[in-house]
Amino acid sequence: MGLALGWLGRRLARFLTQITHVHGTGPATGQDQLLASLQPGDVLLVEGNSRVSTAIKYLTQSTWSHAALFVGTHLAGAGGNPDHCFIEADIVEGVRSVGIDEFAGAHTRICRPIGLTELDCRRLTAFAIARLGNQYDLRNVIDLARYLLPTPPVPLRFRRRMLALGSGDPTRAICSTLIAQAFQSIRFPILPITDTRNANRPDCPGCIEEILRVRHHSLFAPRDFDVSPYFQIVKPGIGLGFDYHALRWDDAPHADFNGMS
Repeated sequence: MGLALGWLGRRLARFLTQITHVHGTGPATGQDQLLASLQPGDVLLVEGNSRVSTAIKYLTQSTWSHAALFVGTHLAGAGGNPDHCFIEADIVEGVRSVGIDEFAGAHTRICRPIGLTELDCRRLTAFAIARLGNQYDLRNVIDLARYLLPTPPVPLRFRRRMLALGSGDPTRAICSTLIAQAFQSIRFPILPITDTRNANRPDCPGCIEEILRVRHHSLFAPRDFDVSPYFQIVKPGIGLGFDYHALRWDDAPHADFNGMS
């Protein structure tokens, strides 16, 4: 049964990763500009254009279908490929390192963990690097395939669970769970469950304190890094000395898509 499931998963993975024509929701950032804006610990969200991307976008109601962790030169320092600077979980190849060329032409977003210390950044990237070679969770691929053609009306409250269905094997992961595990290993919050309780302080009997509980890593999707209050959205070019006075405008009348000026 296990061998048959693995064979089916690999066949599905090859099918689901085939590129399809998708109208992107935003322009791609140039590779040089993107690379200049990244720093180790950043999460790069990607708007994919494969069949599986369609399912992930639908189930998460989000633009983003893939996530990669930028490790910069930390990978080369650990003996990895010096031309690679990202760690990601690929459906076909498993957890691997890739270079900036992997995301050429893709609409992306940089999510930066706020206040991440250098020590924890090193621990974060080391966690991901240590998992190079682990396999993608092919049970998750089979689960996702059920929601592709046609796209079914899955109630919103069940969609996150659809992405969480998997083998539970710690040596297997999908893109967002790998990164979620890395951040949880240093106790950095993404979207924790928040409980409130009485602080029981003699000096403040009515004070309420918040207690964070870790959400299981299998329940994370790429969009969670986008909406997390603990991650800052970094827009390439804006932080590199943007000056709107330097923009060149064409003041001639221009017709919009309705043919009206």
